[in-house]
Amino acid sequence: MELKGEPNLGYFIVVRRSKKGLSRGTIGRVDAKTPEGDLIGMIYGGSGRLKSSGRVKKLDTYPLSQNQARLLLFVSPASRRLELLCHVQLFGAICNLAQDDIVVVKYKKDFQPCLVKNLMEVGKKDKTGQLLMLGFELELLDTAEQDSLKKKAVSLPVFSAVEIVQVVPSHLNSRQPLRIHSAADLNRNAVTRINSLPAYKSQSLKKGSIFCKEDVSNSIQVLSDCSLEVGSMAEVMSDNGMTIYGVIRWIGVPEGKKNGWAGLELDDEMTYSDNSDGMFGTKRYFTCKGNTALFVPLNQCKPDRRFQFNWSLNEIPKPPETHSVTRFKDSDNIPPVGEPEILSRLVGRMRGIQGHFNSCYLDATLFSLFTSSSACDRVFNTSADNKEGISHILKRDIVNPLRRSGFVPAESVMNFRKQLGCKSFATDEKDPEEFIAILLKDVLHLEPLLKFRSHGELSQDAYTHQIIVEKNQVGVLPSVQQLLEISLVSSDLKFEEIPSCLIVQMPRYGKKFKMFSKIITSTELDITDLLYCCSRQCFLCGRLADYDCAQCLMDHKLQPGRIKQYCSTCNTQVHIHPSRQGHAPHKLTLPDHLPADAPVQRKTMQLFAVLCINTSHYVSFVKYGPDSRSWIFFDSMADRNGDDNNGYNIPVIRACPEVADFLSQSEEELATVNLSQCTDLVQRLLGDAYMCLYQNTESPLASSMSTEVSITT
Repeated sequence: MELKGEPNLGYFIVVRRSKKGLSRGTIGRVDAKTPEGDLIGMIYGGSGRLKSSGRVKKLDTYPLSQNQARLLLFVSPASRRLELLCHVQLFGAICNLAQDDIVVVKYKKDFQPCLVKNLMEVGKKDKTGQLLMLGFELELLDTAEQDSLKKKAVSLPVFSAVEIVQVVPSHLNSRQPLRIHSAADLNRNAVTRINSLPAYKSQSLKKGSIFCKEDVSNSIQVLSDCSLEVGSMAEVMSDNGMTIYGVIRWIGVPEGKKNGWAGLELDDEMTYSDNSDGMFGTKRYFTCKGNTALFVPLNQCKPDRRFQFNWSLNEIPKPPETHSVTRFKDSDNIPPVGEPEILSRLVGRMRGIQGHFNSCYLDATLFSLFTSSSACDRVFNTSADNKEGISHILKRDIVNPLRRSGFVPAESVMNFRKQLGCKSFATDEKDPEEFIAILLKDVLHLEPLLKFRSHGELSQDAYTHQIIVEKNQVGVLPSVQQLLEISLVSSDLKFEEIPSCLIVQMPRYGKKFKMFSKIITSTELDITDLLYCCSRQCFLCGRLADYDCAQCLMDHKLQPGRIKQYCSTCNTQVHIHPSRQGHAPHKLTLPDHLPADAPVQRKTMQLFAVLCINTSHYVSFVKYGPDSRSWIFFDSMADRNGDDNNGYNIPVIRACPEVADFLSQSEEELATVNLSQCTDLVQRLLGDAYMCLYQNTESPLASSMSTEVSITT
């Protein structure tokens, strides 16, 4: 029976744990699905016996075929199952092993070559529904030791899938698929897990093997001298200074070389002259897509910093040393990521800013501000910082790497958090508005982005605006446009000038209370009627307005919730009505020498990011180009490898054009949409919006700075 085929949705493994969910690495069988999309099924214990029933969200699981589930059940502890799944190519090769394939197993500090003989069912089937575990019966390629085992009539050892660290490429013309044997088939007792094996020292090989002694000996020696293995994620610094990431597909000594080399299958296709499809020289060592294979000396490979283990608050692995001189310097100004490059550079796992220890508020904010938007592209006032100042660290360790390679490791973020000067920023979860104020004022030395003026001629400055409204002032599904207008009019505030960047905080208080269950995120804000000194249209006749009236805002006969401003004639007629005679309209401040028939030019701002929060966790949506469907979703802690004490977070970026498709509908159409039928990301945007970020595409942010220093090239 072969371990091939598409995954069967009848089995799953839990890849992330919710607040009250199943443990990571748990394997289960799907028996039913709820209308919400959750999975209900039986959970397997370590012996393969059904332990209990459980319920888990589908997004927290990964589908498995039955044989994949059986192989992983034999792996212990459960966290190691997820480690094996992360090595996609290695696990795929293990699932497709054939009889007499050569593999390498790791025991203590030694690597031993073996021949694959059988797939063994582990345990004794005694209950209906039990899933017997699978292990590999391997024959050690040490003839002396094997002869000794045969004389003692000792059965071949059985290994779990996680103990196989390398699958040697097969050159056999005909590969015999493995059949699954039970203990009774081979006249042996039920197999038990192999926890210890003798240390084999000899490197001699089975006679008749298609591999010579020197080939495997070199491969074993190379493995013994390096922590990297086939299936490991690695990174290499290229000659032009770019960090290249890939999966090690082969390790050994190639023809014509003396020392150990590694063959990598790269994450992205490269057009360098030495890239191939797995060929090196005249010999093929593995097979992959064209221009994605790269062969380099093993000592130039470093463990992928994105997949480091044993992180703690005060101990995060340092980036590996590089052997090449990077083309980019600390002072270089890397431009925002352009629309054509976003999907190839950013979308995927281990992309964006890696979260670590309550950092999601900061990760989501920095990603929103600096990935692709030009709103904050002229923000580094280097005259106020020396070369080791905090704004320099922000640019060097976070902004430039994010734009250049699409990834920022958690260590860089932690270093920046420590530089903020308050211990709580390095340990505690903060609100984005608190961080934004410190970022813009103390790090980037910006003047307040927002300047407000009231009719009483009082001026107010702020970096963000908190919307404050009464619930009865808007409908059940308000838009950001409606909320902003009502908030400013009710507070008797107007913008003194067009903001270069407008950060609007939704009406929710604390991390749980939301005044509105859903809010429509306006992709464009029209702030014409919210400017202090600007020409406006009469609400009734469309001519140039001279007055506005806050008391008319909620008049049920005059489109409640809409800003009311009138020309002199309409103002008189409206306020003759008995119900409005007590109103006190305000005379508008208009630009000097403005003709009565002058056309009103609308002033708009464009949405470029949305920060969302759900159960104390922040994520963000970012618009990365002029196309209306150019949206991506970012979560710095979307997944995790390892347990809570020994593991790391996996940031994920997803393209989400469906968000734009939904928001492109009119407010009337949106009001009738069945939200339960929307995608999870659309529901998340509507239900969890915390901050909406808008930019004035006609005015650079530098106008708010005391000194302008462009970071664009």
